[in-house]
Amino acid sequence: MAVDLAVSVVAATHNRAARLRLLLDALAAQTIGTDAFEVVVVDDGSGDETAEVLAGAAAGGPLALRALAHAEPRGPAAARNLGWQAARGRFIAFTDDDCRPDPRWLEALLAASSGRHDRVVQGRTQPDPDEIETLGPFSKTLDLPVQSPHYETCNILYPRAVLEALDGFDETYPAPAGEDTDLGRRAAGNGVSAVFAPDAVVSHAVHQVGPSGTLRTALLAAEDLRAYKLNPELRGLLVQGVFYRRTHPLLLQALLAAALTRRTPAAALFAVPYLMNVAGRVRKRRGGPQHVPFFVLHDALEVGATAVGAVRHRVPVI
Repeated sequence: MAVDLAVSVVAATHNRAARLRLLLDALAAQTIGTDAFEVVVVDDGSGDETAEVLAGAAAGGPLALRALAHAEPRGPAAARNLGWQAARGRFIAFTDDDCRPDPRWLEALLAASSGRHDRVVQGRTQPDPDEIETLGPFSKTLDLPVQSPHYETCNILYPRAVLEALDGFDETYPAPAGEDTDLGRRAAGNGVSAVFAPDAVVSHAVHQVGPSGTLRTALLAAEDLRAYKLNPELRGLLVQGVFYRRTHPLLLQALLAAALTRRTPAAALFAVPYLMNVAGRVRKRRGGPQHVPFFVLHDALEVGATAVGAVRHRVPVI
């Protein structure tokens, strides 16, 4: 593919036709002008109206839009690889189909890049202000106000040369968990620096996934640990060098306290840090006391999934 544009926007999509319309509208409003970039969207085996949305936008919209497709879902890593490999830009800006970039998004990413081919640029991601009032105990969104060590693809710019040198995303990741971290860490290991562009803002949808969807998210920890196996330096991010999240040692301490309380009632005090942590998270998610048991169940499932992943991938994380 001939490279003759400064930047291409690449997004993978799956069964989010309504969200995809919002993304395309936001890209059409970019301050650098629609003649300065292209958009490549990869439909990863959708069964809704995604194909019709893309066809309509390509035929009559202001964007230089190309739609590619997988007949069957192959996952975000394979979809993004298909997208950037077909793109014509010297830089590839990744975002997701449930995001709305601010008008200055591409302008800010390119400014922070300074045209360097040894630099990755991360932008700021926030819960969508138009949906923030729907945030609740069973919702899912992303809030990344500072530079992230996980290189999330909802808001990031890669030089095409880096993607080519690394062969893009590792398509053997079976779930949308860890493949973006893996790529970023491999880039860092090859001398590519990362900078943060706070003015490159993307608003992430607030999804209402319900109790079952929230619990399924906890189970993704089992697959996310593959990135920790392949990139040992990630273990420096672990809590106390071994725990996947800060809640994990607190929960285990609380469980131990509960086991000791019958014999030593004062041991119950050791459960207080975890209960305070849960209470704070419940308040942040606009929940009430009735949601505390659910948060405990979520944490317990995540600890279990982490243990499964640790065994599966032979990595010492809990």
